[in-house]
Amino acid sequence: MYATESFSVDHIIPRMLGGETKMDNLAYACLGCNGFKSSRTEAVDPATNDSVSLFNPRRQKWEAHFTWSTDLTEILGKTSTGRATIIALKLNRQNLINMRRLLLLIEQHPPE
Repeated sequence: MYATESFSVDHIIPRMLGGETKMDNLAYACLGCNGFKSSRTEAVDPATNDSVSLFNPRRQKWEAHFTWSTDLTEILGKTSTGRATIIALKLNRQNLINMRRLLLLIEQHPPE
């Protein structure tokens, strides 16, 4: 797994909102994504303006909510949760797109 920043352990449901430090509430996240998420569990879907839950990697399948752009450098949302998560965590920020381009060159992207 590659990231532009170090990985940290993220509480999916933040401790300040009652989330516990248990395996089913923890996930690896790069420091950038974790910082953008902060203590949020919801974000606004830009297509509907509805507030929806952020993607939960412990309970949801990536493929159900996201797909790759045709050039494989940007993550696209397939659902309200996917779209809101992309915006909230800034999953298509320029340094991530640049890293994906480099990983494509060495056949390490997209992840399986």
